[in-house]
Amino acid sequence: MQADRRMFLSGAAGLAMASPAGAAPVPDFSRLRADFPWIEHETFLNNAGWHPMPRQSIRAMHEYLDYKVNGPGEGRETRQDGNQHLAREQFAKLINAQPSEIAFVQSTLMGENIVRMGLGIPGAGNVVTNDLHYEGALYMYKSLEKQGLDLRIVKHREGRIRLRDVEEMVDKKTRLIALSLVSYINGYRPDVKAICDLAHAHGAYVYADVIQAAGGVPIDVRALGLDFCACSGYKWLMGDRGLGFLFVREALQGTVLKRFQYGDRQFTSFQYHMFPYDPPGPPPATWTEGSGGGRFYEVGNIANVVAAGHAESIGYILKLGVDNIRAYNRPLTQKLWKEIAKLGYPTLTPPDNDTPIVSFVVQNPDALRAKLKKANVAPKVEWNQMRVSCSVYNNMQDVDRLLNALA
Repeated sequence: MQADRRMFLSGAAGLAMASPAGAAPVPDFSRLRADFPWIEHETFLNNAGWHPMPRQSIRAMHEYLDYKVNGPGEGRETRQDGNQHLAREQFAKLINAQPSEIAFVQSTLMGENIVRMGLGIPGAGNVVTNDLHYEGALYMYKSLEKQGLDLRIVKHREGRIRLRDVEEMVDKKTRLIALSLVSYINGYRPDVKAICDLAHAHGAYVYADVIQAAGGVPIDVRALGLDFCACSGYKWLMGDRGLGFLFVREALQGTVLKRFQYGDRQFTSFQYHMFPYDPPGPPPATWTEGSGGGRFYEVGNIANVVAAGHAESIGYILKLGVDNIRAYNRPLTQKLWKEIAKLGYPTLTPPDNDTPIVSFVVQNPDALRAKLKKANVAPKVEWNQMRVSCSVYNNMQDVDRLLNALA
């Protein structure tokens, strides 16, 4: 435990560097590499694919498992639910929402399915999306198109989604605009505020997939005007798979976004009235309706061990500050965008795009994968594309290793 405590103090709890009077403390990101042992074995540059977990989050998961192994005692019983409430509160704080607006979901795409089903899609009206949205979502909407959905897909222009192209697709029959706040393909971040304003002016709603944004770029659902968003926790939130978050604006819960699933996470104080000594009441039982997003959109058990990791990881991010994270990564991203293109890999990411993801065209992906494996450098190479994504523990030396491997 002493070693763990020293490790923790070397990480997010002891980060502040000297800064000018009145300015917010600036984290010392160079000290974070010790929190991510993965980097000792490989130059990892695929954080947009999945993010290594910090030691602190693994310890929180171990503490939950310690309760599962050893039972109550020494404060272990406080860990029995995996710190679910804290995970919910931390995520709400990260996106400027209320905890009552957050429901746990299995995955990002499960959140998007809950939104479209709760809105009655497919049904009357159309859905507008774009070709930089997540592949699983495009598959879903194209499949629903075969069931009669009026689907409208905006095509990107030079890696961007133009507002005027969205405007041409939206009308008074538009039910939902579905998009990625940050595209998983090239990291592009559209003008979501303008798109939300456009949707609301036509009586439509906006859903954003934020899995490539939450923890990597600042998100304010209030300022953006988002109605719904969802993400899993295993990418920029530095957690594990199998548990994510769905945001539903409070005024829309149960009214605009209907409940279509029912389960035991939606009520409290269940009481039978049919067995000996039961209190009187209408048989077979009574209960109290729950509150918040969980009342409408959570159904069954969640992964407590993953929740424990999420609570710690998101707390770690909040201590660093997402603005600080983006400011730290920006020079790395800019160098990648500038230098990789010079090596013969045309960029797919617009030059003024401010996210931690940059993508490039690859002519021979098999040869590139072999070259990168030999150099022990790991961006994502898929299809005829290479996507590079830097996080808090990466540094300019990691960028140079990739550039040397490519050269």
